[in-house]
Amino acid sequence: MFSNLRNIFGLLVGAAIGAIIFFVSIFFSQHKISFSEDRFEAVDEMRAVAEAMERVRHEFVDSVADDVLIAGAIRGMLSELDEHSHYLTTEEYAEIQRNSAGSYTGVGLNVSLEGGQVTVVAPLEGTPAQRAGILPLDVVISVDDMAVDGEDLAETVERFRGVPGTAVTVDVRREGETETLHFSLTRANIQATTVYSEYLGNGYGYIKLTGFSDSTASELGRAADHLIQRSKPSLLGVVLDLRDNVGGVLGAAVKVADAFLDEGLIVRGNGRVRGGRFEEFATRGDILGGAELIVLVNGGSASASEIVAGALKDHKRAHLIGERTYGKGSVQTVMPLTNGRAIKITTSRYFTPSGNIINGTGIEPDILVFAEPVRARYSENSNFDLVHDDNQLQEALRT
Repeated sequence: MFSNLRNIFGLLVGAAIGAIIFFVSIFFSQHKISFSEDRFEAVDEMRAVAEAMERVRHEFVDSVADDVLIAGAIRGMLSELDEHSHYLTTEEYAEIQRNSAGSYTGVGLNVSLEGGQVTVVAPLEGTPAQRAGILPLDVVISVDDMAVDGEDLAETVERFRGVPGTAVTVDVRREGETETLHFSLTRANIQATTVYSEYLGNGYGYIKLTGFSDSTASELGRAADHLIQRSKPSLLGVVLDLRDNVGGVLGAAVKVADAFLDEGLIVRGNGRVRGGRFEEFATRGDILGGAELIVLVNGGSASASEIVAGALKDHKRAHLIGERTYGKGSVQTVMPLTNGRAIKITTSRYFTPSGNIINGTGIEPDILVFAEPVRARYSENSNFDLVHDDNQLQEALRT
């Protein structure tokens, strides 16, 4: 009996290998690719993968599900590419789709880096973080018992995310408390607002972008309209705050930059395939009507934020104030697989309108101003409130 099963299994593996070789051959022939020696070597490597999987399934001491082996193989393949390329489970892919739509699964914490510490800017209203009692200016020490010291802000934010209904623990240090505070939270779907605005008086307004989702451009339009209405007879200037904005949807960044530009190139992408090579241009219409624009940036301004900052700087539409940006100048494309899974791989590197490389270098502000500790304070009764000892904002208002 077992001998028959082995024979059947061997036939299936052989068929799988044959299918791989067949389809690879078809691919090469359809794309007019010569079947050189290195192509034969690639087929041999594919055969080795199938053989390794057969060995593991048949001889490993414990039974391992096929989907676990396949997911591991894909993860291993993508790990050889770069730090931004990943395999996405069904749950992770669904989470990315929610994020793009302006919602995400998490605990509802808005955080920023203050003096090298992950500091709570504000818990969003009605979210698990707010209900649990996490307060503005709490300093995050660890997430799920793993210290956050030394990691990028984006990495900490990613650890707040996850599948709805799953648990996450957050330890914080609070001024006036002698002991670390421990919070056990349950992740939930959060409807994110990515644009906040405030009228500062004397014809000047402030707009803060916390991310880039499909709804950001429309939110920005409403914020600009509100400031214009408040600043009668005319809006003189706006401070656009991109500090600690780690990015988001590429298309949203293009729309935001376009909102302030009348014409010209916004961003250029360079990749190996057609989808990775692109140019995006501005259309006529400036939502501020030509009012002065200052952009605040820092080391937490990354990816989509750098697209906006780079375009506005290169076209001399805005002055940049603050600190050098993060330097993530690559585009990741999410590609669906079967059964709701997906891969996210880097498909393009982008350049500012002047041809400047962002990846690994960032964007230098026109006026370098290092932030003094605690730029913004939030009250328990308000999601967003400016404080006037923000030295970078004060520099923007003086410019």
